[in-house]
Amino acid sequence: MSAPITRVGRNTAATRESAMETPANDHPVTPAQRALDTLAETPEAADNTAALDTLASSDVLVPVPDDANDQDAADPGMLALPVLEQQGGRQVVPVFTSELEMADLLPYVSRYRMVPLGALAAQWPADDLSLSIDAGSEHRLTLTSDGVRTLLARP
Repeated sequence: MSAPITRVGRNTAATRESAMETPANDHPVTPAQRALDTLAETPEAADNTAALDTLASSDVLVPVPDDANDQDAADPGMLALPVLEQQGGRQVVPVFTSELEMADLLPYVSRYRMVPLGALAAQWPADDLSLSIDAGSEHRLTLTSDGVRTLLARP
């Protein structure tokens, strides 16, 4: 015969609610993600300047390529970009607005650098290299190299 189950102090609903409020389950939307949502909802709107400014002033996570050594990965004067090749041979650099966004698309990434997006855009390396922000999300934004420099570059 099994012992009776007793509840001490809390009812089931309160326990479930408390579990949902733990920091592990708290993923606040960042200003960069709100800006991406705005751009996704109204891509042709003339008032997207504020969203682009917010995005450009945000820090993004840049995965450190597997072949980068520890010294290069930590050097503040150098940034190794992870270049992925898409169908058709188009090359794209993925960056992310949060660890959660990065883990959803690239769960194997163990190292990353935080970089101001506007500064990265101002020094964008090649004419044929695209930038994809939160590539695995609903609010993803992919820009050609011209788009990166024109829309996001800040001094």
